[in-house]
Order: sequence, then C-alpha cells, then structure tokens
Amino acid sequence: MKVAVVGATGMVGEVMLKVLAERNFPVTELIPVASERSIGKTITYKGNDFKVVGLETAVSMQPDIALFSAGGETSLEWAPRFAEVGTTVVDNSSAWRMDPTKKLVVPEINANELTKADKIIANPNCSTIQLVMALNPLHKTYKMKRVVVSTYQSVSGTGVKAVRQLENEIAGVDGEMAYPYPIGRNALPHCDVFEDNGYTKEEMKLAREPQKIMSDRTFSVSATAVRIPTAGGHSESVNVEFENDFDLADVRKLLHETPGVVVQDNTDTNTYPMPIFAHEKDEVFVGRIRRDETQPNTLNMWIVADNLRKGAATNTVQIAEYLIENSLV
Repeated sequence: MKVAVVGATGMVGEVMLKVLAERNFPVTELIPVASERSIGKTITYKGNDFKVVGLETAVSMQPDIALFSAGGETSLEWAPRFAEVGTTVVDNSSAWRMDPTKKLVVPEINANELTKADKIIANPNCSTIQLVMALNPLHKTYKMKRVVVSTYQSVSGTGVKAVRQLENEIAGVDGEMAYPYPIGRNALPHCDVFEDNGYTKEEMKLAREPQKIMSDRTFSVSATAVRIPTAGGHSESVNVEFENDFDLADVRKLLHETPGVVVQDNTDTNTYPMPIFAHEKDEVFVGRIRRDETQPNTLNMWIVADNLRKGAATNTVQIAEYLIENSLV
C-alpha cells in the first residue's frame, strides 16, 4: 500500500503521520509530499527517515492513496492529477466538500456510500465532524428540525501562524499576526472570511455540510463561529429542536452507545467536556445535556473534540481504512 501524505510538514500533515503510525495503517511505501521549500527535507515515520518530494514526483510514483492537507488551491489543482493515475484522494480542504459529484464522509455515518469509482473523497470541516457525530444518532431517533450552534474554536484550527501569535502574546513578544486583532485574553467572532450574507465561510460550512453528510435537507443549521485563545480543541454549544419529544436518559444512552462518542455529563462531580481533556484523543465528547425549558422538544448540549485529530487527521485516516477494509482501493 503506497501512501502519499500531501502537506506532510504542516500541522495536520504531522498529525496524519502520527495517526497512521498509531493505528498501524498498512503502509508499505510512504511518500511525504510538501511545497517546493520543503523538498529534500527529511521526516521520520516509525523510526525510518523519508525524503520529502514535490507534487509532480508524487504523482509519477502513482500512490494507491493520497491523504491531502495542503489547502484548497493545491487540492483543486492536484487531486485530479492524482486521480488520473489511479490514486484515491482523501482531501482535508474545503475544495471538494460541496461538489455534488464528490462524497463528503464521516465514516461512522456515511462511509457505506463510498465506491471504487470515488477517486476524490472530501473530509468535512473540523467543527462539522464533531457536530454530526453527536447529532446523527439523535436525528435518526427524534428527527431534527433546527440546530443553532455557537463554536469556541482553538487557534490551531487556523494553523501554525495563529498558534505562534498566541504563544507570542503569552510571552509578551511582538510577532507576525494571523488575526486582525490580538487573540490572547480575547474572543474573535470571525473564523474564516465573511461572505455577502454576513456569515463567515466557517459558519456556512456548518450550515451546509451536515445536510450533505446525513443526506437530509429537512433540517436547518444556524451557526456563529468564534475563535478563542486555546491552543487545541474545538467546543460547541448546540441547541437542537426535534419533531418528536425525548427522554434525557434515553438521549444519554443513545449517545453513549454511539461509536466514537463519549458522554461526560455529571454536574454533581463537575464532569463535562473540555478541550484540555480532548487533547490528542480521537473521540467526540458530549455533556451538559439538558432540556431547553423555553421551547418544546428542544435539547441543549456541549460538544468538544480535538480538531487536529477527529476533526481532521483521524477522520481522513478512518476513511482510508474503510477503503482498504472494503477493497475499494
């Protein structure tokens, strides 16, 4: 199994390599791929050194699978090039997510849609993944009408430049700014760029992607995305209105029985999800589960996940694992 990791020297690429190693993914030949400035650098994987190559070289090596985390423009240009030589691409950018000809996959929810013909597969937005992991089992049982989500997203979701900005601010050092304002001791209601409707791209991803993943446009999602000064882990305050009423004990049981979801919900012991607990874990953590007392059939909950793992690298690797297990590559 010849595997290319495109964007291998970036934040998500490094976590992808870590996840591949941890999960003993069946790599027989690893091809680390990065931009021109990183070509020739060495990366270490499972104790062995590998030279970073460029995209043109990687395509000529005809990998079986290419895991992309190199930005939308790179994906739009190069994913089809890999697909042409028979490589199956799992892309972590937003480039292909809403393309009606491409699948948008969270393995626990809709991997069964994948076929051998799918040569470019989209990985959803990090905030979307953790949201739908909790919503999907509840939607199947109670049928969602409307979801209102407010996110509290870590700086690692922006990238290494933003992590450095926060670290510099903590250290009192002037440095390059990833954001238009300081992020330390602050909260920016500004994730990604603003669109004409006043929402950011991040907020519109949260509105559109769940419907595609769950193959259902009968519910709506309204989002406000906020960047906060945490180094890693995204949190979400979620309000869900259902068509059918629910019992809170049944909701907790449903979530507890959902693969990849961990319920942390005991206010007597101050047990609830937090980014500090989700760090370097692959599960999605759900707590603060309670009835909205202002409206019938409506639930509040708090969802947390490591955005670089389940929100990006782990979900990508899980898609690749599914492809192999089901002889789709």
